[in-house]
Amino acid sequence: GLPRRLGVGLAGALATAAGAPAACVRILRRRRPDVVLGGGGYVSGPMVLAAALRRTPAAVLEADAQLGLANRLAAPFAERVFLALTIEGLDGPKYRVTGRPVPHRSRAMPAPDARRRLDLPAKGSVVLVLGGSQGALRLNELAAERWGAAGPAVLHLCGERDYAMLRDRVARPDYRLLAFTDEIGAAYGAADVALARAGGAVWELAAAGLPAVLVPYPHATADHQLKNALHFEAAGGAVVVPESELEQAPAVVEELLVDPARRERMRRAMLEIARPEAADEIALGGGGRRLGPGRDALPEAARGRSDRARSRAGRAGGVGRSRRLDGVSGPGGRQVAGRPPRRARLVAAFDRGRGGARQDHHRGDDRLLPRPAGRRSWLPGRR
Repeated sequence: GLPRRLGVGLAGALATAAGAPAACVRILRRRRPDVVLGGGGYVSGPMVLAAALRRTPAAVLEADAQLGLANRLAAPFAERVFLALTIEGLDGPKYRVTGRPVPHRSRAMPAPDARRRLDLPAKGSVVLVLGGSQGALRLNELAAERWGAAGPAVLHLCGERDYAMLRDRVARPDYRLLAFTDEIGAAYGAADVALARAGGAVWELAAAGLPAVLVPYPHATADHQLKNALHFEAAGGAVVVPESELEQAPAVVEELLVDPARRERMRRAMLEIARPEAADEIALGGGGRRLGPGRDALPEAARGRSDRARSRAGRAGGVGRSRRLDGVSGPGGRQVAGRPPRRARLVAAFDRGRGGARQDHHRGDDRLLPRPAGRRSWLPGRR
């Protein structure tokens, strides 16, 4: 990435970045994608610029409440900018507020199954502590100090960095301390209340209908975590506790545990503000119908034809790839390579109306996409 301070490191990074667009052009020439979707981060900007140079349609996804540096630089070259939240001043036809994509693996599991899978008590309250993100050391320590010896059942995803330090502070079997879990959907389903930072996981908490006590990381760029947290608090689904009052957070959690009526109101508020189909909206260009379970964006006439050619979509994410688009499990979950959510048929949606046919090998399907007769923007009235 680009260092934010003047120095030799910044000069070297800029020199490397200067050659990035040309390298990205070579990648696009080799892979020939129909669409480039940038997810922010230093990888994204040069790829979106390269797409513009090659006249390949490009879009940008901003997953927080503030445009990051890479997305600010890439936005002029993108034909669409998809926003997780409304951002003041970004309201032209280029911008679409879609929410943040939520991986299918992070969808909440029914509570009885989730608790059984995670070896949590079948009865009583469960607190989910998400402490694996950057800057969560104090949150990790506070949770272990408050509930490590007594209190409600806890599922604490602390991250690998702090696991060794914390494991000796936990003295009871119903406090489950894990560095990470591949069962993040079970974690959301098992809990009654979450205690977390306010990064991208808040969208997963909302989709799970999980009331949250959010402690925004105070040093986040442009204070975007505070903006995220206030968005969900204003909707009624979360309570925001500033870092300066962090010691009060466990008491707020415990107040919610003994007030089921309030938790139910917060649960409904979270579900109402959630955008679990954000990936589908992005696949459709930010407009049109949403795809329901099992629905497909492919035209009926394109199904069942020859399977000669392959469809390709270019994706440029943050550090390597955009975590939300590549099916990462989320906070406390191990990062894995993946594909976009199953119903996000990017190329199918953006290529609708073009002539010819081409196969989509998504999940092994033998389904066809129209082959483009010529590049066409998905913006109305543009080619």
